[in-house]
Amino acid sequence: MYGCERKEPGRPTDTARHVSRRGFLRTVAVATSAAGAVAMVPSAQSQSTQPAKPIPAEVELAPLPFLHGVASGDPLPDAVVIWTRITPDDNAFPGSGGGAATRVRWRVARDAQLGDVVAEGEAESHPERDHTIHVDVRGLDADTVYYYAFTVADGPHEGASSPLGRTKTAPTGHVDRQRWAVASCANWESGFFAAYADLAQRGWDGELDLTVFLGDYIYEYAQYEYAGYGPVRLHHPAHETLTLADYRTRYGRYRTDPNLQDAHAALPWVVVWDDHEIANNNWRDGADNHDAGEGDFHARRDAAMRAYYEWMPVRLSATSEQGHIYRSFVFGDLVELTMMDLRTYRDKEFWRGGARQTGDARSMLGSEQYNWLERTLERSTAAWNALGNSVMFSPLHVGAIYNNPATRPVAKSLSSNILSTQVPVPQLNELPLNGDQWDGYDFERRRLINTLGRLGKRPIFLTGDIHSEWAHTIAHGGEEIGCEIVCSSITAPNVAEATKIPAGHPLFGVAHRYLHAANPGLNHVGLDTHGYTVVDITAEAVDVEFLRVADILDPDSPVRSGAALTWRKGQGFG
Repeated sequence: MYGCERKEPGRPTDTARHVSRRGFLRTVAVATSAAGAVAMVPSAQSQSTQPAKPIPAEVELAPLPFLHGVASGDPLPDAVVIWTRITPDDNAFPGSGGGAATRVRWRVARDAQLGDVVAEGEAESHPERDHTIHVDVRGLDADTVYYYAFTVADGPHEGASSPLGRTKTAPTGHVDRQRWAVASCANWESGFFAAYADLAQRGWDGELDLTVFLGDYIYEYAQYEYAGYGPVRLHHPAHETLTLADYRTRYGRYRTDPNLQDAHAALPWVVVWDDHEIANNNWRDGADNHDAGEGDFHARRDAAMRAYYEWMPVRLSATSEQGHIYRSFVFGDLVELTMMDLRTYRDKEFWRGGARQTGDARSMLGSEQYNWLERTLERSTAAWNALGNSVMFSPLHVGAIYNNPATRPVAKSLSSNILSTQVPVPQLNELPLNGDQWDGYDFERRRLINTLGRLGKRPIFLTGDIHSEWAHTIAHGGEEIGCEIVCSSITAPNVAEATKIPAGHPLFGVAHRYLHAANPGLNHVGLDTHGYTVVDITAEAVDVEFLRVADILDPDSPVRSGAALTWRKGQGFG
């Protein structure tokens, strides 16, 4: 009744993976020929080629009723949330509002055969919740791997079983090590999710404890609007997401991807949103790509948040009912993970449509969240404080990168508010390159650094959003107190795709040198990569490995280790 799809814990069979991948790709054309020279920058012209546009792949759905896999998240020492969605019939697709309520049985066990059962029960799907099911499983042991599955208990699919899920509870007491995958920015149309396949394999093999996902799980754009060298497959719905049904449909589309399903099934996730789960560069009362013709922004935001809560493995009683998703998780004496919401409460970005104001005290977090964050840090006794942070925290100046015509496209691609005319470097360095990041909220950034320094904390800022790799030192009073690690995007367009300068072009080396010169706290940058990052935390050090997808237009692309670095207490980056 609870049959699993894996022959042994920790790894799918090669055959199962091959069949799943083949079924997913009914048709796909991946470019291997050039489409002509890129003329974006003169010095790149002779070496630049663009891939031909792929033919969008068709998605072949899994059989009813478990079209969207399983997931787990928000691990505590004694509890974890498990998730699935039931599709009771062909008319109950995501966002439809249709389909009969369906009872399911769930089971959690210590073994992959689900024989050594530790908890079980029943739940029911309802169209009012888009047939998603969340179970907050309690009474578990700390630092323990569990397996779980769901079985339909009534209706035409009675007896059907879900795929097997694997999860892990948080540890208590003394903890030697935590290994986390850090990821963000997965654009369905821009490329295939090979990064998720690699993450899933590492999860099943027991190499990772957790996935920390830092926003832009979906993108709200219409078809063809933001696809890099794609689209490799098309968004559903075809138009920009505005309504509850739209957002539900978009999440449902994403969760048909077998690699994403496998990444969720392999280990627990802790998630937070950034802007594209709602609308580009959104703030408390609006967004860049929301206008009056699209209806009330707050209604759109509320619909987007509701769909997010339905489709993500979050502990609903601690988030939506209290009106916030910011929360923290403790992993023994080693590290406390605090997830910040940098969108819902922020003031409007000051540089958009107006001049810089002296002494600007705009808030990224809002007063209630900031006070909660400060209390959380004061109470924390862990050796490290990891801060889940959806936009770059460290200052970002461009220096000569903008005034050099060859590299100016790189500067523009990193910026939401760069000036359209050439500006002397000293003046340029006084401006926030990207006011959507913490640079636009510098007063609160300095306040948070002072709080961390005053409390003697060792912060690890875990960041997404900017579609490129970065590693910065965080300093207070001249002392290096921690670091910021920024993961690249799963597939969303990076600087190479935004500028049409081919990845690996020498101009990126020039741009990297300019960035290092203009940003003393910068230790590493990679502007032309895709992938995710593994952060390995021990008592004295944070080891970082940037994992890179060779070609996001290839559904079977290899994922290889890129840069690796270490930040040590008392030494900084070595």
